[in-house]
Amino acid sequence: MHLTTMSKTARRLAPIAARWGFAAAALLAAPGAARAQSAIIYGSLSNFDISNDTGQVCHGFEIDLDGVTPDQVPGAFNATRYGDARITATPTGTKVRWESARDVNSGAWLTRTIQHTVPWFSGQCYSWVPATYENGGCEHFGTYTTANPSKVTSRWLCEDSASPGSLTPMNPPTAVPYASYYVNAPAAANNPPELVAEVEAPEPAEAPSLYGDAQWIRSYVMQLPRALSLEELMADNPNAVPMNLNQLEADYQVIQDEPVSGGNGNRRRKRNSGTIDPTTRAVVRRIETWAFTGSYDPITHEALCLDLLCNAPDATEIGELLAVQMTAANVQPDSVVVSRVGGGRVSSADKVIDCGNKCAGSYDAGTVVTLTAKADSGSTFSGWNGACAGTGACTVAANGIVNVGAVFAATPSGGGGGGTTGGGTTGKTLTVKTAGGKGLVTSAPAGISCGKTCAKSFATGTAVTLTAAPEPGFVFVNWTGACTGAQASCTITMNANLATQANFIRP
Repeated sequence: MHLTTMSKTARRLAPIAARWGFAAAALLAAPGAARAQSAIIYGSLSNFDISNDTGQVCHGFEIDLDGVTPDQVPGAFNATRYGDARITATPTGTKVRWESARDVNSGAWLTRTIQHTVPWFSGQCYSWVPATYENGGCEHFGTYTTANPSKVTSRWLCEDSASPGSLTPMNPPTAVPYASYYVNAPAAANNPPELVAEVEAPEPAEAPSLYGDAQWIRSYVMQLPRALSLEELMADNPNAVPMNLNQLEADYQVIQDEPVSGGNGNRRRKRNSGTIDPTTRAVVRRIETWAFTGSYDPITHEALCLDLLCNAPDATEIGELLAVQMTAANVQPDSVVVSRVGGGRVSSADKVIDCGNKCAGSYDAGTVVTLTAKADSGSTFSGWNGACAGTGACTVAANGIVNVGAVFAATPSGGGGGGTTGGGTTGKTLTVKTAGGKGLVTSAPAGISCGKTCAKSFATGTAVTLTAAPEPGFVFVNWTGACTGAQASCTITMNANLATQANFIRP
């Protein structure tokens, strides 16, 4: 991870990259250095917990998304006390607004968010935690966009004292950090692309010559092998949101708007980046903002920290948690992913994939990859599944994530190697593999406990139910092969030799 600023040209191209799915950095490369598209961002999610620190009782919330149209905002998080959001066009972009209804007779607001005064904890802001929700002093809002806004501003809506019965946006804006995403092309051919997330200072300066109010910001990151929805990005969902210290991406740093002249951009903008794994479909970040309670320069309003660098807050310089942003980019890298069941190896002609050891490879879009399978002694190669079939060489083009499965079966006679299935067995063989993390797969009828016993012959026509159970510290993600889906149990009928894989991850 590194933190720096990006060029004006890259900032201008970033929204286009997210909307149309090409890598902005590839367009900015020197002549002759441009590379093929290597990942597409097809949606970005922003779901956040926000405290009411306005000093007032508020009755709604709004987010202004400049530079995008309502059709580029296909969804919002609506499981709040305020109900469904209204998504409308504005002169500068799109507004997403949640607000309380009013009693038709008395004119009283029916719902409210009080001032936040209680200690913060995960789940406090959620409607499904009724014990604390009503008086928690916070709420949870979110949006789904298919393009990067040029600017995002969010505010609480409180009753206008000059116009009772109407709501007015409160200033300063909230300290919610919003991420914009773009893709850097690989540094070399067939290397992983890089996803970049940029966060701008959420509170503007009061004058062009001043710094804005400061916050502390820190972020966590994880990658998942499936796309995410808004509803999954919750602070009480460790299966989809990074929150452990071993997932820390960037520790505390000060973020604040900078003067029009005199600033260097290092405080106004934080940039985190990392390569996209070949199997990744979502890159998730948890970004926190904390109150800055240290000193300011009396003339410029620049935050002055005791460590001089503002990256290790003293206890007197950091206050309460202000906002927790759960943000994700749903991505589609160009890659070939091999799953292997039984005794054998799969290798690619370009030597990028050698499975056993390395079972996935990143490629430039459209690259043709040829795979061959070689059975171990005592096994035979039964055939391909997924993007390939048969028992010969497998040739695929890397457009998006291409999944290829190879099945090897034990040879009852002890013979090995070869490209045909063995004979002489009764019933049909089910072969199971686990990947990505630690877990156990068992079968009913009994016979498979993988773990240790990962293949079993069942009578033709038998319905076999497989159940995946993750070990402590891991979670089950999904099945590939003969079983599909994300449910822990899967039932298949043994009318042929079948193979499947249970995928686990460490959250």
